[in-house]
Amino acid sequence: MNVEEIYKSCSAFLQGHFLLSSKKHSGFYLQSAKVLEEPKRAAMLCENLAKIIKEHGIKADKICSPALGGLLAGYELARALELPFIFTERVDLKMCLRRGFEVKKGEKIIICEDIITTGGSALESAEVVRALDAEVVAFAALANRGFCAITNLNTTAKENAKLPSDIPCFALANFDFEIYDEAECPFCKQGSKAIKPGSRGN
Repeated sequence: MNVEEIYKSCSAFLQGHFLLSSKKHSGFYLQSAKVLEEPKRAAMLCENLAKIIKEHGIKADKICSPALGGLLAGYELARALELPFIFTERVDLKMCLRRGFEVKKGEKIIICEDIITTGGSALESAEVVRALDAEVVAFAALANRGFCAITNLNTTAKENAKLPSDIPCFALANFDFEIYDEAECPFCKQGSKAIKPGSRGN
């Protein structure tokens, strides 16, 4: 499965000057919402992700995603794995579990995102369920932006990766885009202003 071609065919592989949720800047952006707009395509992608997770022997009780970006991918992964789905969300900038969702002590949780950059949002969700004495057994995403180590793709973590090295992370594809701090961004130096097309922007 050529994930890059799927993103391009959905006009979801964008080029320009973008502000990522991690506060980093990039000349590329993966608009996963466009890819997941078609339910059959979303199901196909997440069924493939579920297959990878099963092949690695990961057993879980629930799938949990950080809102908003991870909701569709997490829901479809939960359906593919026949597991319940819950999500965390930010209230006053702090990630929390609401809406009557519960995790029990010792439950095994997979944290699912649409795209993982440094893994910050996924890690926040993990910390929420860990505080309730659940166990995070894996992280998963449709794609990785090249920072975090992906178990099934045998990639290594870069300096800014935030996910723990002792928990496997699975993805369908790895996109190793150049990502910059604002002060070092070549597009900013050229006078360009970053746009924010993701779930926390327009």
